[in-house]
Amino acid sequence: MGKETNLKPVGQRLAQQRKKKKMSYEELSEKTGLKVEHLNNIESGKDFAPVGDILKISRALTIDPNILLKQGNDIQKEQKKKRVKDFEKRAESYNYTVLTPDSKSKHLRAFRVTIPTGLEHPKVSYQHEGEELVYVLKGEVEITVGQKKNHLKKDETFHFNSGIKHSLKNPGKTESILIVIIYSP
Repeated sequence: MGKETNLKPVGQRLAQQRKKKKMSYEELSEKTGLKVEHLNNIESGKDFAPVGDILKISRALTIDPNILLKQGNDIQKEQKKKRVKDFEKRAESYNYTVLTPDSKSKHLRAFRVTIPTGLEHPKVSYQHEGEELVYVLKGEVEITVGQKKNHLKKDETFHFNSGIKHSLKNPGKTESILIVIIYSP
């Protein structure tokens, strides 16, 4: 029963913010990668909203997550830890060259990513809060964001919400080289 009283205020604040932004469930679902039914259930207090979902929702609504959480917890510390951990994972991967070595705990980081011919990029982190920009230097890449596939060739770019599950694949016959810029809140 204690959980229900905690859920209702979050759901009510979510409904208020979503309506204030004049955003439908479908649009919020598309921007967050969360199911319409789940969003509806969060608002009605039937579903628990994990912090990760709250962060995705607040990002899509362009609001501070604390508006939904109304808590004094230290989300920023956790986000900073995650940024550092993700940065270190990427730097250790043989497919990454860090272009911004002093940005380990910063919000904006850049990488040179190499994906061998015909292979999917190793899963380092396929879903992380923020935004991502991919620029193809050589070859081609298929970027799947949620259910949508995007095909890019040399000198093309793609910008997306990296809070939605995504993957990179080299469908071509030559090595793909990308510049990937990641912004994490």
